[in-house]
Amino acid sequence: MPRNRKQIEALDYHSQGRPGKIEVVPTKPYSSQRDLSLAYSPGVAEPCKAIDENKEDVYKYTAKGNLVAVISNGTAVLGLGDIGPEASKPVMEGKGLLFKIFADIDVFDIEVDQKDVDGFVNTVKAIAPTFGGINLEDIKAPECFEIEKRLKEELDIPIMHDDQHGTAIITSAALLNALELAEKKIDEIKVVVNGAGASAMACARLYFSLGVKPENLVMCDSKGVIRQDCSGLSESKRMFATTRDLKTLTDAMKDADMFLGLSKGDVVNKSMIKSMASNPIVFALANPDPEIAYKEAISTRKDIIMATGRSDHPNQVNNVLGFPFIFRGALDVRATSINEEMKLAAVKAIAELAKEPVPEVVNQAYGTRNLVFGRDFFIPKPLDPRLILSVAPAVAKAAMDSGVAKNHITDWDAYEAELSLRLGLDNKLMRNLTERAIQSPKRVVFAEADTYKVLKAAQIVKDEGIAIPILLGNKERINSLIEENHLDLADATIIDPKAADQEAIRNKYGELLYAKRQRKGLTQYESAHKMRDRNYYGAMMVEAGEADAFISGITRNYPETIKPALQSIGTEDGVNKIAGMYIVNTKKGPIFFADTTVNVNPTAQDLADIAVLTAKAVARFKIKPRIAMLSFSNFGSSDYEEAKKVSKAVQILHRDYPEVIVDGEVQANFAMNKELLNEQFPFSTLANKNANVLIFPNLSAGNIAYKLIQEVSDSEAVGPILLGMKKPVHILQLGCTVREIVNMVTIAVVDAETRKD
Repeated sequence: MPRNRKQIEALDYHSQGRPGKIEVVPTKPYSSQRDLSLAYSPGVAEPCKAIDENKEDVYKYTAKGNLVAVISNGTAVLGLGDIGPEASKPVMEGKGLLFKIFADIDVFDIEVDQKDVDGFVNTVKAIAPTFGGINLEDIKAPECFEIEKRLKEELDIPIMHDDQHGTAIITSAALLNALELAEKKIDEIKVVVNGAGASAMACARLYFSLGVKPENLVMCDSKGVIRQDCSGLSESKRMFATTRDLKTLTDAMKDADMFLGLSKGDVVNKSMIKSMASNPIVFALANPDPEIAYKEAISTRKDIIMATGRSDHPNQVNNVLGFPFIFRGALDVRATSINEEMKLAAVKAIAELAKEPVPEVVNQAYGTRNLVFGRDFFIPKPLDPRLILSVAPAVAKAAMDSGVAKNHITDWDAYEAELSLRLGLDNKLMRNLTERAIQSPKRVVFAEADTYKVLKAAQIVKDEGIAIPILLGNKERINSLIEENHLDLADATIIDPKAADQEAIRNKYGELLYAKRQRKGLTQYESAHKMRDRNYYGAMMVEAGEADAFISGITRNYPETIKPALQSIGTEDGVNKIAGMYIVNTKKGPIFFADTTVNVNPTAQDLADIAVLTAKAVARFKIKPRIAMLSFSNFGSSDYEEAKKVSKAVQILHRDYPEVIVDGEVQANFAMNKELLNEQFPFSTLANKNANVLIFPNLSAGNIAYKLIQEVSDSEAVGPILLGMKKPVHILQLGCTVREIVNMVTIAVVDAETRKD
């Protein structure tokens, strides 16, 4: 069937490279025959025998304790309905990805071709010994209620149907905080729930646990208010049937204190909102279109307290705020279930977190100056790194206090430290930078817009709201590529610097360049003529304030591309050497490599200057730099000139920048392994710290290092980020991918925003 561009992109995302979104990765060495003999035969017999003697040792010798099954039969997938187990698999893989990146929980997705409740339950029971927990997903009501109930009764591992309880937990946390803002008591409020599916019913039940009186809650389905005098009510609906004389959603909304929508878009109008009580709480959670549009609702009443399921409005109700951390806490104490006490603990932890001072990294991620608890912020942001530290311990404690925990945590500080280490497993840095860029998109000039990769990247950053692209090149060629590749860039600005209609601008820019370079061998004519070159023209657009950032380099070598930027824009005041930095996202968190692109054989002073530039750049990402000056030598172990050069650079840094954490010369393995460093060189200023900034002794070492890591590991390299320029200019590497271009545009936008601040 015909597909639009976004559909094709989604399909490409899932199919390119290794199909799907997840893989199984070994956690033990396997390179030698000895390793293999321990991993399998004959060594594997020993843990088998140990588990046979004590079944609980399965948690000691296998991955069971950190392994969750995401299980579905595909009967209620997203808004697509009953599409079957195979078609549900991309969703289940996606859920597995979220478990991993937010809580470091491993997942096997299991798609079961079984709609019968007995058959489904028996299947899950049969495979349950594999897992430490089970997340039921996308199973239609009412079967999902019976399935979850029976599995919880018959198995002794944590089980949760996230469609029900995840939504219930997050909306409950939001409700507690909204009530505080509205200055209302939970046992007095009137609640309207529109939607009678699994999530709606779970929300209602949890609201009752929090204090909402059943007689004060009205639930509506597609036919209207669920009343006790309705015929043919299912058992699950009957418990929410009201005795009040209400028939329609309009009737129910009158004087209501809270509306929860888990139905479909545009079923609530302004009149309904106006009819609600003072300080109405409206959670319109239908996706992608809420029951009432956010702008329409807030324009109706100034006293409204509103949340949606969308990320582009304040107060997003997102299940990812809950399920990864709930399972994390449950697994860590080996809970035999996820009970009401654990769910309520999660509710309260999420609610309380929204009231605490927000870390700057969160403000930066969302492009805000100071998120403060209030009507526009009463639910934590999904990218808040404190969620795992707040919710997981709360759930673990509740499991212990309620008697369902087999393991007991005694050192909570150590547990929090363990959770913090898990945060390094996700590329949070780029996600945070992307969120920040979206909050304040900038005008980015693409000098090489006559190439497919650049246009594709421009399309992506435009669609995602990261940047406003300005395309340089031959208009006919660019438009032809746009049409040929079905790109949506019709409203993008396209400029051909060589075109006759640009003569006046070329002359204007030429005068600016001439003023800068007239005493450096450049004539007035040459200055104007250079503006026919896209790199000069684009750089001068930034210099003249007609664009915010400049991207080039995909089709030309690095020196050719950087020279126009240096002549047109120049370096920051006080900067003697520019440098190139790569961010390498690893399982240990981001590591910053410099210099990787500019300085061939820097002096000791150059190295010191590069280190300072890099430290400032890293600090702008709200990461404390810990700098290792690398060499083949450790702290004077070699008299070779290159080693002595690095040592001298360290001396300069210790003398002139005592506040900077830096040491060397040191070999890379010692820099990256604090235990090894502590053992051999306890005197180092890097003792007890893994370095996160690596300064290389020359260009060869830096360039080779990041490219090798990029190719032979799963690490992603983002860059090169050009350090020391007066304005945002970033030069790409030849042959870089579309993703790499998008990442650099994101960096450029954040760079521009930072400089504005």
